[in-house]
Amino acid sequence: MEVGEGDPCGRKTCTGEGHCICLFFQQAICSRHPHADQPMPDWITSLLHNLALPEVGLGTLFVVAFLSATLLPLGSEPALFALIKLNPDLFWPAILVATAGNTLGGMVSWFMGYGAHRAVDRARHRPTELHALQWLERFGPKACLLAWLPVVGDPLCAVAGWLKFPFWPCAVYMAIGKFARYLTMTGGLLWVFPGGLSF
Repeated sequence: MEVGEGDPCGRKTCTGEGHCICLFFQQAICSRHPHADQPMPDWITSLLHNLALPEVGLGTLFVVAFLSATLLPLGSEPALFALIKLNPDLFWPAILVATAGNTLGGMVSWFMGYGAHRAVDRARHRPTELHALQWLERFGPKACLLAWLPVVGDPLCAVAGWLKFPFWPCAVYMAIGKFARYLTMTGGLLWVFPGGLSF
């Protein structure tokens, strides 16, 4: 990837994969900035470059995966795919880190549901039952295998806590489902967009 020295955003020649992602984001920001003739501040360039490093990338991936498993509207798959494309040797570590972060986020959602149920019980001075959720009780903790599903997966973890399903079995089923999701989706994306994957 070559960018001329006279580029209005002050971009330079790509010298490596880590530098390339920095230039990619730099180009995206410049193209949307109303003052595209001004170079990007050095601290932003340095931040983007550092986030592309493997040791930092795994930490960033963990945070993104964790937050995306709460009720925040985030997605961790693009971050996982981008990290693996930049660092193919990190395929398995990245899958495991994303799974750990996403599972931990699901566990937090479980505690939120559990805490909400207890708070409502205390406020009403009697146990609270939602008849609409009784069908889910038939599946028990195994329902958390579906925690990977878009839209409904994250609230499902909170519902499991609300229904007071056993915590550790729920966490194990969450991890299994999320690991399978990351492995399948990332493997599929790398098959559609191949490039330098090494196991």
